[in-house]
Amino acid sequence: MRRTDRLFDLIQILRDGRLHRASEIAERLGVSVRTIWRDMTTLMASGLPVEGERGVGYILRAPITLPPMILNAVELEALRLGLRLATEHPDPALSRAARALAKRVAAVTPAPSHDPGDLFAFPGQTDNRAPKHLPALRRAIKTRERITITYIDPQGLESHRDIRPLALEKNARVSTLAAFCESRGDFRSFRVDRIVAVAATGEHFSDEPGRSLADYRTRLDAEPLRDIG
Repeated sequence: MRRTDRLFDLIQILRDGRLHRASEIAERLGVSVRTIWRDMTTLMASGLPVEGERGVGYILRAPITLPPMILNAVELEALRLGLRLATEHPDPALSRAARALAKRVAAVTPAPSHDPGDLFAFPGQTDNRAPKHLPALRRAIKTRERITITYIDPQGLESHRDIRPLALEKNARVSTLAAFCESRGDFRSFRVDRIVAVAATGEHFSDEPGRSLADYRTRLDAEPLRDIG
C-alpha cells in the first residue's frame, strides 16, 4: 500500500471519533506499529486535529469531512487551477497534500479539455529559498506566537525583527508574511525568501485594537502598506 493511501485510510478509521490504539490500527492495515506511529506524527504535523501518543492511542477531535457538492465546469476549472498552484508551493507538506487531493479529484471528475495551468502565467521571482521557514511561520500564525526573524532587505542589510505573524500571502510567485512589527510599531510585509532565520519566543499574543489581521486588511484597503521588498 502506498503511504498516501495508508494516510487516507488512517483518517477514515479515525473519523468515528473514538480512541484507537496503534496496535489495533496496525493490524487492520497490515503494517507495523512503528509505521503507525510515524504516520500519526505526519498527520499531526499536517495540522489535522489528531491527538494522542504512543501507548495511549489516537483520536480525531473534530470532523474533517466535506458535504457532497456538485461543481459546474468553471468551478471545477478553478479547483484544478488552485490545486495546480498548490502542488508548486514551497512548503513540502502543502505540496504533498495538494498532489494527493488532485488525484482524488481526477478519479471522480471528467478529464479536462485542456491543462488549467496553461491558462495563466505567473511571472516574477520564485521563492525557492523559502521552504525551510514556511512550516515554522505557518505554525506561529496558527498558535499566535510572537517570533523573531532575521531579515535581509533589498539593499542587503540585515535586521532582527520581533513580530506578530498574521498571515502568509502570495504576490505573483513570491510568498510574503503579513505581520505587526513590534520593533517598528506598525504593520509590515516581509518577503519569505529574504527571511534567513526564525526563532520562537514562547510568547503568545491575542487580538488587540490596531494590531490584528482585520486591522491589517483595513489598513491595506485604505493606503499602500510600506513595502519591505
